[in-house]
Amino acid sequence: MRKFRILVVDDETGMLEVCRDTLDGLRGVETEIESNPHRAAKRLANADFDLLLTDVCMPGLNGVDLVRLARELDPGFPVLVLTAYPTVETAVETMKLGATDYITKPFHPDDLLATVQRLMEQRRLQEENQLLRRQMERAYSYGEMMGRSEAMREVFQTIEHVAETDVDVLIIGETGTGKELVARSIHQRSGRKGGRFVPVDCGAIPEELMESEFFGHEKGAFTGAQARNLGLIEYAHQGTLFLDEIGQLPLKLQAKLLRALQERRIRRLGSTREIEVDVRVVAATALDLDAEVKADRFRLDLYYRINVARIDLPPLRMREGDIPFLAQSLLDRYAAEMDRGAVELSPEALEVLCAYEWPGNVRELQNVIKRTLAMTRHETIAPEDLPDSVVAAAGRPGVAAGEGFFAQRDRRVAVFERDYLNTLLEETGGDVTRAARDAHLPRGTLYRLLKTHGIDPADFRVKK
Repeated sequence: MRKFRILVVDDETGMLEVCRDTLDGLRGVETEIESNPHRAAKRLANADFDLLLTDVCMPGLNGVDLVRLARELDPGFPVLVLTAYPTVETAVETMKLGATDYITKPFHPDDLLATVQRLMEQRRLQEENQLLRRQMERAYSYGEMMGRSEAMREVFQTIEHVAETDVDVLIIGETGTGKELVARSIHQRSGRKGGRFVPVDCGAIPEELMESEFFGHEKGAFTGAQARNLGLIEYAHQGTLFLDEIGQLPLKLQAKLLRALQERRIRRLGSTREIEVDVRVVAATALDLDAEVKADRFRLDLYYRINVARIDLPPLRMREGDIPFLAQSLLDRYAAEMDRGAVELSPEALEVLCAYEWPGNVRELQNVIKRTLAMTRHETIAPEDLPDSVVAAAGRPGVAAGEGFFAQRDRRVAVFERDYLNTLLEETGGDVTRAARDAHLPRGTLYRLLKTHGIDPADFRVKK
């Protein structure tokens, strides 16, 4: 097992020796010291360290700069800040940049050991969780789709079988269930993967332009036709044509599309010559096509033509067990895109997500997770961080809903802590030193609580 590597940066040689002697008592730890912050920055960029301990006030490059560099290199990199001259502004700035903890010098060696051991354990757990999640995502992913429910495993098996053939496919599913992802998966696993995948939103093309868009036109075929234009069907030659929301095609175009699919021949507008096309059609709709046929809004013969193989996508609310897996996977993905460290869902937030009906399905879940990450800097997402509409529609879980004692206790303690800290900072005008004294708390503990709840003391100071 590789050693846990710690870099200690301080311009005081005596402090470096104290830190190294103290940390040498930890098993499996390799401690390196550096008195020059510029050299420390280069070592951070070029070496594989697991934890940074840095002083704040140093000549040339200060500890705040090193915190910023460490978090740029790795958003989840743990940093412990040491300083003999703490100020509220410095503490807030380093915490905002992502410093994991804050210790005031002089400190007792046991305090340093306990803090470093805690950060080491957090780092190891973080790495183990990331590894397990990657393994789980590989095991339960299919292209860009993910799911481990029985319903989704059946979808993956059907895609595998259908892709081996060249028959036309109909995909039925509610909005946001991933119909285009299924179509792309079929194309990528078929013998046509070397050809084009041409997606067409049948509901987005103006009716007067549909025939020209689908079949193309010759120069002068109509006013404004300045040159020959290939249609979408011809453009998909030797590839896959994905007709999304095919149920919204007007009846006139349905008839022409049916003939093109039956004969695999098309004729551009303004031309007398027919062109052979080799194309596979994958159609999708959120409509009930059986009902549309009965209402004479969709041709029965076209329905039979595209419904050779059929894939029914389950809505997210019917995918038992997939919501926790998908939510955390999306949280990991978007946190990485936003250069955030590890972010977790609290059990209470997960209960809310599982209780919500998700009318917009996976697309709505994606939007909720992305919005939540954008609106909060917390490392653990609580119900209060989720959109109000989702929480209200899901209903806050309580004792009657089977919420356990510890879950309810933790939630109420968190609410108390936030209310107490906000009141405390209002009364002290954002003075953290005074607030810590009034609350009978060590200043480092108060800073950790403020960071946990995303509270900035500067917001409570009176602007002069």
